[in-house]
Amino acid sequence: MIFGCHVSIRNGYLGAAKYAQSIKAKAFQYFPKNPRSLIVKDFDKLDAGHCKELCREHNLLSIAHTPYPTSLTPADDKREAVIDSLINDLQIAEACGSVGVVVHYGSHTIGQDPLSGYRVMIEMLDEVLKDWDGSSLLLLENNAGKPGSMGTTLEELVSVRSLSNYSEKIGFCLDTCHAYASGLWNGDNWHEVVETGEKLDYFSHLKAIHFNNSIYPSGEGKDRHANIFKGGCISETSFQSLMDTEFLKQVPFILETPSEYGISHEEELQQLYDKWN
Repeated sequence: MIFGCHVSIRNGYLGAAKYAQSIKAKAFQYFPKNPRSLIVKDFDKLDAGHCKELCREHNLLSIAHTPYPTSLTPADDKREAVIDSLINDLQIAEACGSVGVVVHYGSHTIGQDPLSGYRVMIEMLDEVLKDWDGSSLLLLENNAGKPGSMGTTLEELVSVRSLSNYSEKIGFCLDTCHAYASGLWNGDNWHEVVETGEKLDYFSHLKAIHFNNSIYPSGEGKDRHANIFKGGCISETSFQSLMDTEFLKQVPFILETPSEYGISHEEELQQLYDKWN
């Protein structure tokens, strides 16, 4: 299995890769710039290139994650800023040799025509990707809302990708906590998720998994991550079903688990290796 975690770029992109390597991660995720801002970053291309070289030399996979304010269904006055920021994120990811950039699935506001959210998403994706010629992908992440909320089904994810004029530049990131919170995966129906995903051709475009337990039970729509083996509602038996899925053995499992409960990512990675490698 390919296990990794989210790391800081406080020491640069190469520093992030070196840190991931030092804690025996086989993959890592990073924010390409300030996670609380959409400001386009004039990044250090030499540093990013060294990160790419190290990752290639040591077979270390990486993905980037868009800043928190990023939305594929932004207000009109934020649209251009989001587009510019996403293009910037792709440029940084490409320079670092990353598989892609994770972006949260969009949403629609109460009282709004539900279809308008999907239309805006597709328009946004096409605007960002129309001139993008790099190999890094935009990776759509499933939402954690209650059942029926936008972005909680594989059908929606696949449909938005297929309706884009640049579907070949779009992949997927599956968040296990989000899937559990939304009821997509209730801990006992992984075989049904796989069956649906295979029919929709979802898994052939799955490039990363956010590997998180959930503090709250399935179907409550609450996005609160827990450590894999402590404090979560998803059992080891439920996680075992993912580990037994052959085509997931080449997909990086990235921890976004909390550290405030006394478990570092380094310790948690070792727990994963002891259990599943």
